[in-house]
Order: sequence, then structure tokens, then C-alpha cells
Amino acid sequence: MATVPMPQTHTTDTRPTRAPVGLLLRPTHPHRPADPSGQALPDWYGVHPDHVAHLIARYTRDGDIVLDADAHPTVTAAAEHLHRHPGLAITDRDCSRGGAESLDHRSAATAGLVLATLPRLNVDSRNPHALSQALGAWREFLRPGGFLVVLLTAGPGTGALGHRSTVIAAARAAGLLYHQHIPALLVLLPETEPRTDTRPAARPPLVEGRHIRAHRDLLVFATITPEAADV
Repeated sequence: MATVPMPQTHTTDTRPTRAPVGLLLRPTHPHRPADPSGQALPDWYGVHPDHVAHLIARYTRDGDIVLDADAHPTVTAAAEHLHRHPGLAITDRDCSRGGAESLDHRSAATAGLVLATLPRLNVDSRNPHALSQALGAWREFLRPGGFLVVLLTAGPGTGALGHRSTVIAAARAAGLLYHQHIPALLVLLPETEPRTDTRPAARPPLVEGRHIRAHRDLLVFATITPEAADV
């Protein structure tokens, strides 16, 4: 009688565990938060102020330092509203544009959260080594258990940006753990499923022959394995 081997109970897949995916939908309400002077806060490179506050609330705790690589007013306002301490994340390559009052968090790894954008004017985003150096510089600001949130295809940079996987690989080389991927929609979802709508589908808007971007990618990295802070 032939013997049938029992199935293995352990996995042989040695690939890294995939990070969970969150989703930030474009708000349908017309309300927009305002700064202390009453001026409506702008989007953080397409991300609604409500979502910026949500990110800060989820990835920090009361009293944490929140650093932003671009000194965006919406990040500052959201951090102050949530009783966090906002600041500017200045690395060695950014010193030429930063004032002395912005350098108080450069040496100590005390921040709970750093927010940054890619591409950048002073980083070759197509070069994995240059990317890893930039991500490693932001990592130096973080306390153990802190998070780095990188918004892709946004910010002051104008150069080309490689695939999302290139940024993730560069972050791992810099000693960061890939924690979560969060697409943030820039447009409202259609009221009906286009494939079930009986009306003719509208032609997608084009700019210079290309489709208008409908979302931005947020990549979240952690300094150590976090307990739970998924969006």
C-alpha cells in the first residue's frame, strides 16, 4: 500500500510580508479647515487637510514632535490642532535654505513622525543610493517607534521618479521597515459603477495627451516593528 506524504504545515515562502493597504477617499463635504487667521488651509500636494490631520493622529501620540520636510502650512496647522509640536526636517543638504531657528531637531532622534515628498530638487529619485541617503537622513529624526510618511509624485521636485518599489527598496537599505501603502484619491469617486451605467462613458480628461492623475501614493515606514497604527 502506497504511503501518501502529509502536507507541510509550514510555509516555504521567504518573501517579505506585504504591507497592508489603506485608502483615503476624497471628502464629499464642502467644509475646509482654516488657519488662526481664518484662511482656508490648502491641500498638502493634493491630500485634503482632513486626511493630513488623520495621518498625524494615527501615527503620533499627544505631545509628539511632527517634522515636515517642506514646512507646509497645513501640516503645521494640523499638528498644532492635535497638540503636537511641528517643526522643519532639515538635513545637511537642506541647510542652505533653512534658518537657525529651524535646526533645533537636527541632532536628536526625537520626532514621532516625519512627513516628506518625492521627488525633490536635491535628490536624484532615479538613483537608489541617493534615495536611500535621503530616506536615511529623515530616519535620523525619528525616535524608536516613529514613522516616516513619504508622499510620491508631489512636492517641490520636478525630476522623474522611479517605481514605488524603488523607494521601498531604498527605505529598507536605509534601515526602515515598510509599514503601509495608502493611495490618496485626488478626485471624487463616480456615483455609479461605470461598467454598469447605461449612459455612454465620458472620455477621461487629458492633459497633453496624458490622463490626469487621480491619486497619489503615500508610503509609510517605521523605525521598528510598530504595534498597530494602520489607517
